[in-house]
Amino acid sequence: MIDLSKIPSPCYVMEERLLRKNLQRIKSVEEKAGVNIILAFKAFAMWKAFPIVREYIGHSTASSVAEAQLAFEEMGSAAHTYAPSYTDYDFPLFLKYSSHITFNSLSQFHRFYPKVVASAGAVKCGIRINPEFSVVETDLYNPSMPGSRLGVTAKNMGDTLPEGVSGLHLHNLCENNSYDLEKTLEVVERKFGRFLTKVEWLNLGGGHLMTHEDYDVEHLIGLLIHFKKKYPNLEIIMEPGSAFAWQTGVLVADVADIVENEGVLTAMLNVSFSCHMPDCLEMPYKPRIRGAYHDPVAGKPTYRMGGNSCLSGDFMGEWSFEAPLQVGDKVVFEDMIHYTTVKTTMFNGVSHPSIGLWTQEGEFKLYRRFGYGDYKNRMS
Repeated sequence: MIDLSKIPSPCYVMEERLLRKNLQRIKSVEEKAGVNIILAFKAFAMWKAFPIVREYIGHSTASSVAEAQLAFEEMGSAAHTYAPSYTDYDFPLFLKYSSHITFNSLSQFHRFYPKVVASAGAVKCGIRINPEFSVVETDLYNPSMPGSRLGVTAKNMGDTLPEGVSGLHLHNLCENNSYDLEKTLEVVERKFGRFLTKVEWLNLGGGHLMTHEDYDVEHLIGLLIHFKKKYPNLEIIMEPGSAFAWQTGVLVADVADIVENEGVLTAMLNVSFSCHMPDCLEMPYKPRIRGAYHDPVAGKPTYRMGGNSCLSGDFMGEWSFEAPLQVGDKVVFEDMIHYTTVKTTMFNGVSHPSIGLWTQEGEFKLYRRFGYGDYKNRMS
């Protein structure tokens, strides 16, 4: 358990013990199913923790030059890269830092494949396919929504793959289970089965929340083994993001003030939902607070949580507590490492939370403290 007295506020704190627990499960799935599981930086890019990650997982996926370079420098391996579009300016850098490059469209492949050939490297090229199927209900996170810009549909793929395409990539899940993956594979076989015996690898993208306590890992392993038997030519790649850092850490905040308006009590915090927990407002979802009732309880002290930006909508609520909150009290938001830490902003110049690790030995290791210089240098 984290000793909050040792933690600066505000701060994202990841627990090494919980990270290793997730990594052990992911590694077990990889070995038992005979697949290649890689880390998606878009969900978790806390690179000072990569020495721990590398004990279990050797590769990662990137969707930008910055992520590809981070993979090369801090994971110690070339990235499996997919970007919605490439440009003449950035493509040479992608070539430098990538082992695989997946193209979002056939036109992008035809435009840049000559550069791959000219590089005389060993980069493998793929096409992202769009199965036009997803169980994701929020359009913001649904890559297969009608009219999606992501991936090539079966109708637009034609009957043959361009020369030089060695693999296919898809991504249509978001924190889903193995039964949703099973449905996806049935659709992929029906719509793209003519290609599956002709390529070397199939990347199943992310959204595989295999570290969730309710995830049926044995079903996943059986599903993957069965699929590999049908297509022994395929290397199966999976690139979960949330699964790596699921339930591994918290955001520690302080109560700065208590305000009341029309009977509504708001605990004003030294963090911001808009800046530091954006998915709460975007998805939206209500985060859990350690020691609080997730839903209001009649007769108990009940509060909204107010962020410290000037955005009117920078609040959420309500939660109930056993005792009234006081200025200086700690408010600990659960499960705030995956996606949260990579999507923060410095809007309004609001102080960015520090980042740190609670080690297995019960000590706090500060990874990064942010200050005025980070805000100023970002602006110009």
